[in-house]
Amino acid sequence: MKFSKAHTLKNIAELINSEFIGADDFPVLGMNEIHVVESGDIVFVDHPKYYDKALESKATIVLINKKVDCPEGKALLISDDPFRDFNKLTNYFNPFQSSNSQISTTAKIGKNTIIQPNCFIGNHVEIGDDCIIHSNVSIYDNAIIGNHVEIHSGSVLGASAFYYKNRPSGFDQLKSGGRVVIENNVDIGAACTIDRGVTADTTIKEGTKIDNQVQIGHDTVIGKKCLIASQVGIAGCVVIEDEVTIWGQVGITSGITIGAKAVISAKAGVSKSLEGGKSYFGIPADDFRTKYKEIASIRKIPELLEKLKQLDK
Repeated sequence: MKFSKAHTLKNIAELINSEFIGADDFPVLGMNEIHVVESGDIVFVDHPKYYDKALESKATIVLINKKVDCPEGKALLISDDPFRDFNKLTNYFNPFQSSNSQISTTAKIGKNTIIQPNCFIGNHVEIGDDCIIHSNVSIYDNAIIGNHVEIHSGSVLGASAFYYKNRPSGFDQLKSGGRVVIENNVDIGAACTIDRGVTADTTIKEGTKIDNQVQIGHDTVIGKKCLIASQVGIAGCVVIEDEVTIWGQVGITSGITIGAKAVISAKAGVSKSLEGGKSYFGIPADDFRTKYKEIASIRKIPELLEKLKQLDK
């Protein structure tokens, strides 16, 4: 998330009532999660395991819960609870805005685009030309939708990320201040849910086709001309490269990459990054050749057990 104007380190520290290490006028341009940070961004870290990763990242301002040596060219915000203060900043720079109409007066709707009855179009949404948005679709604030996009009934674009911190008092949600971006010529089936990014974008690229009842997690990027069948569940921060085919009821864990032109068969469970240009199935998913060898080996177990019994006699 980039701020509308540059802020100073001192100004940000005052917003969250924190100490800081660095020049008062050190420039702060935005805030982002670790996988998408750029120079000028704030990143937060609250566990020693990830201190080095945050301090060595592209972020130039680190919101951290311990005084440490500040790397050259960077600044620190010292907080007793970085998770809480990151939420404070999200609420300050991108607060929730209620809407008094089904289609916000700040929404921009392109030429020849059809919005069917009972849709909700949030604040500052942009929808391109020649789109069809079927009834009972909800498009939350700040979503960007390209040209020639069709979204079927009951789909929700822009719900909050499923991202929580477990505290003694219960689960504390990390606020979502990102967007959903849908490029040109994308089809989205009925009852799909696409969560917005925490600080960046959840993106569906040009020409991708999504079946009914698909869940796509926060900050995931789906490439061009992908096919995703019904009841697929994709966690947050996944990268799916171009022309990938994912068949029904596949589950994909967070933070991995699926290479271009991979094919994942139905009901597979994907727990690691997969190389492009191959076909996969099973739980955990692996390429066909490896998986068939594994199945063949398993089928030999009864025969081997029987031989062992014979040897014992």
